[in-house]
Amino acid sequence: MKRSSESEPTTGRNQMDVLLVGIDAGCLSVFDRLSEENVIPNLRALLETGVTAPLESQIPPWTPSAWPSLFTGVNPGKHGVYGFTGFDGYDFHVVKGDDVHAHRLWTLLDHHGRSSVVVNVPVTHPPDEIDGAIIPGFIGPEDPPCHPKGILDDVREAIGAYRVYPRYARGDDSLSDAEKIDEYCTLVEMRGDAFRYLADRFEPDFGFLQFQKTDTVFHEFDGEWEKVKRVYAAADEQIGAVLEACTPRQVFVASDHGMGRYEKPEFRVNAFLEDAGYLETTLGGKGMPTWNAMRDDLRDGEQADEWEPSTVERIAAALASVGITAHRTGLVLERLGLGEFAKAHVPDGVVRTGNEQVDFPNSKAYVRARTELGVRMNVEGRDPDGTIPQDEYEAVRADLVRELESVTAPDGEPVFQEVAPREAFFEGPYTDRAVDIVTVPTDFQHFLSAQPCEEYFVETTEPWNHKLDGIFVASGEGIDQSRSIDDAHLFDVAPTILAALGVPYSDRMDGRVLPIVEETEPMSYPEYTDSNRATVDSVVENRLETLGYIE
Repeated sequence: MKRSSESEPTTGRNQMDVLLVGIDAGCLSVFDRLSEENVIPNLRALLETGVTAPLESQIPPWTPSAWPSLFTGVNPGKHGVYGFTGFDGYDFHVVKGDDVHAHRLWTLLDHHGRSSVVVNVPVTHPPDEIDGAIIPGFIGPEDPPCHPKGILDDVREAIGAYRVYPRYARGDDSLSDAEKIDEYCTLVEMRGDAFRYLADRFEPDFGFLQFQKTDTVFHEFDGEWEKVKRVYAAADEQIGAVLEACTPRQVFVASDHGMGRYEKPEFRVNAFLEDAGYLETTLGGKGMPTWNAMRDDLRDGEQADEWEPSTVERIAAALASVGITAHRTGLVLERLGLGEFAKAHVPDGVVRTGNEQVDFPNSKAYVRARTELGVRMNVEGRDPDGTIPQDEYEAVRADLVRELESVTAPDGEPVFQEVAPREAFFEGPYTDRAVDIVTVPTDFQHFLSAQPCEEYFVETTEPWNHKLDGIFVASGEGIDQSRSIDDAHLFDVAPTILAALGVPYSDRMDGRVLPIVEETEPMSYPEYTDSNRATVDSVVENRLETLGYIE
């Protein structure tokens, strides 16, 4: 069956009121260069005919926390998601839609009888039950439950195929880089095809189409420009096809964060904490918390909630506990000329369980997951084996803030532009899920790592990574181009979209209606509950790794 992009555009359908295009990691510096090289003509037309400004992201500016902030209009302290993983004591799980405890754009629209089609937006699995359709994206399983039930089968029948993840795992050398980028572009095409099919079928008032590979191409291929151009060109082509098919009255483009080079060395925060007397390490165990351990399961269609080491990984942990670490074994293999073979064939989980790890129960403070951008403290009465008495919490935290503020890089400049208690960044009923101390790298030039190590500073693991400024674009009927939005923030997107649709935004939102659209008055919506959300069975899983954010 031919793909829907090969079909003639549908005519006679109702016009979509508002289209929101999500470009993960989109930012002005990247857009400007792509525009100059005529790679993104459709996006460039929106920039030229509309209002464009940087969009300040939140802390932490990473996909699993930032997209929920964008589509709820509230900070993580109110919606509850701070990173790829959520934690229960010292154990962890991959976050999903059930971890987001706030009304979404589309659920508020549904409250007012307005319909939506949402495709590929991260952290939307399992989907909400609304008037319209939802196909979840990143961090859900490969075959996610969608709304309405069975709609994914209909999409695949209509467009030929639909996948959430690439068909290969990162590090798979059986495919060339060109073949991998072809797969990226195929995924991008699937997003546009699926969205157009659903928009034609449901005729929604609001559409939200997100592209993730615009971010991943930087992580996986170190920002190689020709590869970036191919992925953005594919996304731009799909945006053009959607604009032609749906003829939205207003179009918004928004990103969760920006992207740029990290010019300075990686900082191993836990190495500093160990030398400062806050952190203990151990050999043997499950390894450092990371969602990487569950990504292969997601790619294979399983709901990867938690991770337990395989038999081989447990053996590696046992060997590490008697001093035979994966690192030490790797040095021997290097001397034998087998280093590259080992890197290609040894599962990453073996490296995780077979090397030095943080001893969480016996530490006072540690970085648990690098994308949280902060340090967690091990507090009596709060954490299972807390080591810091509650009456000493504030004093110990203040001391640790001062010590982190004093850290300088090899060039003599401060590593952090801000070190502060979590209350300075987060507010709401889920603030207690945040790190105790927020650490913001200076100009986002230092990649922060949670991996224990003897050295504080090493060559950066990912030379291209997240920056604070994303992008916001608004174009179409009724957009007031005379108004400045240079101070636009991630939290402003949801209330602005609601106002553009003539719907009151929630008085719980942290953002404001940007002055480019006519403001609506806020209203008090019912407290958010999970009662209207679809349910999904969990599958216990045990493999590892595929897409990025590797320690």
